[in-house]
Amino acid sequence: MTVLIAGGGISGLTLALSCHQVGIPFKVFEAVENLQPLGVGINLQPSAIRELFDLGFEDKLGAIGVPTRDYGMYTKKGLHIWTEPRGIDAGYHWPQYSVHRGHFHMLLYNELVARAGADTILNGWEASGFANNGETASLFVKNRAGEQREETGDIVIAADGIHSTLRAQIAPDEGDPVWGGAMLWRGTTKAVPFLTGASMVMIGYDGLRFVSYPISQPDPATGEAAINWIANLNYNPDDHWNKEDYTRKARIEDFLPRFKHFRFGWLDVPELVNKADRIYEYPMVDRDPLPQWTHGRVSLIGDAAHAAYPVGSNGAGSGIIDARVLVAKFLQYGLNRQALQAYEDQLRPPTTRMVLTNRTAGPDKILDVVEERCGGQFEQIEDVISHDELADHAATYKRIAGFGIKETNEKPRTIAEGAVFSR
Repeated sequence: MTVLIAGGGISGLTLALSCHQVGIPFKVFEAVENLQPLGVGINLQPSAIRELFDLGFEDKLGAIGVPTRDYGMYTKKGLHIWTEPRGIDAGYHWPQYSVHRGHFHMLLYNELVARAGADTILNGWEASGFANNGETASLFVKNRAGEQREETGDIVIAADGIHSTLRAQIAPDEGDPVWGGAMLWRGTTKAVPFLTGASMVMIGYDGLRFVSYPISQPDPATGEAAINWIANLNYNPDDHWNKEDYTRKARIEDFLPRFKHFRFGWLDVPELVNKADRIYEYPMVDRDPLPQWTHGRVSLIGDAAHAAYPVGSNGAGSGIIDARVLVAKFLQYGLNRQALQAYEDQLRPPTTRMVLTNRTAGPDKILDVVEERCGGQFEQIEDVISHDELADHAATYKRIAGFGIKETNEKPRTIAEGAVFSR
């Protein structure tokens, strides 16, 4: 009895670690031969952190990230609109963490190798298709040399990202990811953390937006930490755009002139950008929600299932939760179609809402409301928008995205402590 996992990213590795935790045999097939700590910063909400703590990572996350204390919004002129506490400070039983995606990815990978053995993940093998065989399923993989092989197991799970080959087999007419015109430039810079030292800020409005937060603890000698930042500009959706690639280097002159006035007493955006080691260009894309994820003994998780705009700090976290819920269904039903359908029935409706909400009404939309009402200039924010309206928008998004405070704190463990899979 084996679960075959196509993809060794965050979702795939979390699934593998969760299978190992309860004694479910598995194999991971990852296209990249030698994993590297790629990417920049990501946020992990308390709803995902509780799952990582249950996987035994409570003492490890602090070494690679920062517990986020607060989340603030500011106009293009640097005027304060709204700040809310995050993680423990907000009343969650678990923190929110800001981490470097690549360092977090490598933490999961190294832990899987240490716990389950290096032979459980086969690097250099890319998924090329699947087949249902009645009571089993096959995963077809290939390597760069052109060698092909077929692996057979009870279940095949596509964790192969936004360009999932297995999703393309399930939805052959889907085409490329959807680009709405937003382009992102992302980087990290060594600098002294701003505001509380663990603050996340969003500045500007749709089409001229800057996001930043620390993703490492300050160096005791210099006081500097790795500060993650994202610059966002909008273009005509009909224009050409480059296929998303975490490693595409960008030109600073393509975006920084638009942010030259983003100089505030607590943050100097041009200075932060100019000091970055390297800058990456990435179009903000997602995929239209699918009417089904499951095809026989094959299903999707993570970005392969529900790639969304990165505006709500829940992309990686959703994939982590997918993996944990899927293993909970394996424990309940076994390695079969019933488990996959139960997993899909629980998670596809809310993640569909999350994908669609992120397109039009993510947490950042308050910035657009303020910009439309006053052009980003005011004497008192209460003259533009009420505290109740701000608070209601923030709470509504948390509920839609599945990480409301009460909901997160009161939800029972996804996988019971000490649970063991019974063959």
